Amino acid sequence: MATVAINSLLNYKTEKYIDTKNKAVGVLHRLFQLSVIGYIIGWVFIVKQGYQEIDDAIQSSVITKVKGTAVTNTSESGLLVWGPEEYVIPPQVRTLLIFQTRLKPCTADETLTSCLHKVLNAHCCVDEDCKKGKMVESGHGVMSGKCIRNNENSNGTCEIFGWCPTEKNIKPQKPLLKNADKFTIYIKNFIQFPKFSFSKSNILETTDQSYLKKCRYDEKQYPYCPIFRLGDITRRAGCNFQDMATLGGAIGIVIQWNCDLDKGTSHCNPEYQFTRLDATVSNKSIATGFNFRHARYFKNAAGESYRSLYKVYGIRFHILGTFFCDIVLLYLTTGKKSYKDQKFEVLKYEKQHTVQMYTFLRFFSILKGPQYVCIENNELG
Repeated sequence: MATVAINSLLNYKTEKYIDTKNKAVGVLHRLFQLSVIGYIIGWVFIVKQGYQEIDDAIQSSVITKVKGTAVTNTSESGLLVWGPEEYVIPPQVRTLLIFQTRLKPCTADETLTSCLHKVLNAHCCVDEDCKKGKMVESGHGVMSGKCIRNNENSNGTCEIFGWCPTEKNIKPQKPLLKNADKFTIYIKNFIQFPKFSFSKSNILETTDQSYLKKCRYDEKQYPYCPIFRLGDITRRAGCNFQDMATLGGAIGIVIQWNCDLDKGTSHCNPEYQFTRLDATVSNKSIATGFNFRHARYFKNAAGESYRSLYKVYGIRFHILGTFFCDIVLLYLTTGKKSYKDQKFEVLKYEKQHTVQMYTFLRFFSILKGPQYVCIENNELG
């Protein structure tokens, strides 16, 4: 056995070429070669851009600012002048912006005392049904321990300790800020690709100081104007501003940067997408709209606390930036991993490097012509 092993190590093997005089086989062979070359050039390089490198460590920032003034005069609130300080909530969050379109005073001068609030889980017949201190899930406080009935034969309602009098639920019929569709949102977005030392913003690079004062975003005329009218945003999201401002809603704003630096920085431009987030396809969902409540607290001369409760309807804007950037690699040997994945077939054996080299040689044997490749490795079969 030892002699056979030594003789095998000293053996010399060489390739043998066979020239087959068969045009059909030759044409088929060349077509196969062209198919392989076309696959590499067309799919790996052109379609999948296997020669490019991608930067995933992207840095970005978003800054927002709202402008617009309105005057209202209602029986509930009187004469008021509305600016961003009044209708933007919260004032300093960059990627989340709530634009208040209606402020409805629910109750004024509420005090902490006991009162009735007719809710489903507060029905009672006797005082024992109203356990003192028990929270009323759909109510506004806790049970006081008393069951209030109009007469002995009627069902009662548990008395509740909380802020009284309770809120009157009145559905709004129209928005408070009727001309708010002409208000503007300034969305400033900066992106940076550290790997390629490349940065850009969605604002036109110009020395004209009046540019931002007179421009409004338009896909063709002003693609680098970061100022959007509220009415235009809702229209691009497929909604009517007046209808949406009445009951509120939510809109997603996506700023997409798909930058191919092969073609130069002029091909790295922002694209905007506007989508309503709170509505269903039929727009008949009971969940459509957006509102929340907040209170303002005061104290009278006697030191007693009271509050005014407000129900706010508004449009909630979610601003998100998505980014993708790639650039040409000068050296394919250190190039993108997908090129190697398309070129090599790696089998999960212990002799992985041998199998990979075998596949590599077989690949180029097809391009070069009919030949045999011999590798002394029993695991390859």
